[in-house]
Amino acid sequence: MQKDKKINVAIIMGGYSSEYQISLKSGDVVSKNLNKEKFNIYKVHILKEKWVAVVDDVEFPINKDDFSFELNGEKINFNVVFNAIHGTPGEDGKILAYLELLNIPHTSAPFYQMALTFNKRDTLSVVKAHGIKTANSYYVYENDSYSIDEIIEKVDLPCFVKPNRAGSSFGISKVTKKEEMQNALNIAFKEDNEVIVEAFLDGIEVSVGVIEYEGKVKVLPFTEIVSENDFFDYEAKYLGKSQEITPARISKEVEDETAEIAKKAYQILNMKGFSRSEFILVNEEPFFLEMNTVPGLTAESILPQQANHAGISLEDLFGNAIEMNLNPKK
Repeated sequence: MQKDKKINVAIIMGGYSSEYQISLKSGDVVSKNLNKEKFNIYKVHILKEKWVAVVDDVEFPINKDDFSFELNGEKINFNVVFNAIHGTPGEDGKILAYLELLNIPHTSAPFYQMALTFNKRDTLSVVKAHGIKTANSYYVYENDSYSIDEIIEKVDLPCFVKPNRAGSSFGISKVTKKEEMQNALNIAFKEDNEVIVEAFLDGIEVSVGVIEYEGKVKVLPFTEIVSENDFFDYEAKYLGKSQEITPARISKEVEDETAEIAKKAYQILNMKGFSRSEFILVNEEPFFLEMNTVPGLTAESILPQQANHAGISLEDLFGNAIEMNLNPKK
């Protein structure tokens, strides 16, 4: 640690996927809201072409041998890493395996849990085995032969075609006619070579933040998603084409039941840190869609809105994640 005894925090942001720009925004928000009295805060851009610490707009290369860098002749090591990378290599666990090998604590779940929850098909398989309801789905691999008729027979129309391992609604299409299916698959295959096709569920969409806070698993107030578009796509998420109503306009009974399921999913998937699970309430019955383990942390993002309604400031939300991982429970 430095002589001033402050904790050196690396906020990793960027990544190798279509979500890298959103991640850079999330990382900036974290950087602005951490307590500067407690932490020495360093923004670290993890990009395909370079890993660099950015200090006063100057880039310093990261030494991948020990995840350090040199600043004014002094070697800077990190006490903890705040993971703000959406998509690969942050949300799929790859960079976390590397940090775990170096024995550097981080704010996410262990790498295996992150890899599992980044894979929509595998996540659904686990939660279904524990009695959590999900939509009918069909998995398609790019290099395998597949039958569009067979897909539609399994999931019916309309349906959603999604990359199996991607976020921020990149590559997702709603298909209402058989003739649209191949194009939707092609769009999804641009993001991932595995695709999941899910039955359309007609109901209320709610987003449920579940976090570790002060040593306990906490379910945050729900957000109801009312999209102007056909579904909660990229425009709806980031370009204002939706209403995000927190708290959601649902009965206390339905909220309590869904909160229990969201908490159960968090625990059976052995999660840590932040998560945001998506549900569709069909006739007040919750169906689990997916879990985001590095949810957006920008001013427009859902989880910060939910934390605010729970009386948790961004400084407390982000600071708690670091403190809990500096002093993990035995």
